[in-house]
Amino acid sequence: MITASLKNIRISPRKVRLVADMIRGKKVSVAKTILLTAAKKAKHPIMGLLDSAVANASHNHKIDAETLFVKEIRVDQGLVMKRSMPVSRGSAHPIKKKTSHVFVVLEPRAVVAKTAAKTSKKK
Repeated sequence: MITASLKNIRISPRKVRLVADMIRGKKVSVAKTILLTAAKKAKHPIMGLLDSAVANASHNHKIDAETLFVKEIRVDQGLVMKRSMPVSRGSAHPIKKKTSHVFVVLEPRAVVAKTAAKTSKKK
């Protein structure tokens, strides 16, 4: 299991999840193509995170990038910066600037085929 994480991205989790849902379950090469053509701001940090996970796989586990797919990508809420906007009569409205934590798990496609074969034999 190859993992990589990215913490405190200054984009709200709701917006990052839109991009994460596009690449969940896809091969790494297909996911990179999707991220290159996406029209969302969150594509840049997720592309860097995916590249980092692929580098972890090739350096630490000696796994070829062609066999990898995105097994899991999770977006959690990070810290919330609380600011305020002055309004009339000396009062203020709160502004919450949300951040995101993104975790990605890659797995080689051959490992999934072996586990699927084991579960079919048990049945």
